[in-house]
Amino acid sequence: MTTQPESSRIAEWSGHYSETGFRDKLRRGAYNLGRKPLELGLTLFYTMRAPGTPLWCKTVISGSLGYFISLVDAIPDLTPVLGYTDDISVMLAALAALGVHVTPAIRDQARAKTNQLMGESRKPDIPQDSL
Repeated sequence: MTTQPESSRIAEWSGHYSETGFRDKLRRGAYNLGRKPLELGLTLFYTMRAPGTPLWCKTVISGSLGYFISLVDAIPDLTPVLGYTDDISVMLAALAALGVHVTPAIRDQARAKTNQLMGESRKPDIPQDSL
């Protein structure tokens, strides 16, 4: 059984993506997610919002983030330890496909935001405009 959807189905998952849904997922689970999924998701998010990102990249990103947001996936997110492995796989595949569109500045921005969110001693409040 594969843990990531076929590339032909990525557009189906894009229907699950919204900035509000992404923020809510981060707000609810930043500490439970851990550093890597959080940074991957933010890297994709910032790449999608970057000027000049082609439409095909935005489609791939919205599909992978839609998969991340959705509670219906190959391995349910509530499954201990393994819950986010399929989400990470999908996000890594999306980043690999995007190649040069993920700039060092975007990676730095995602890393800085991850450090900010993970460095807080309390559960982070992620306001609407903070991403």
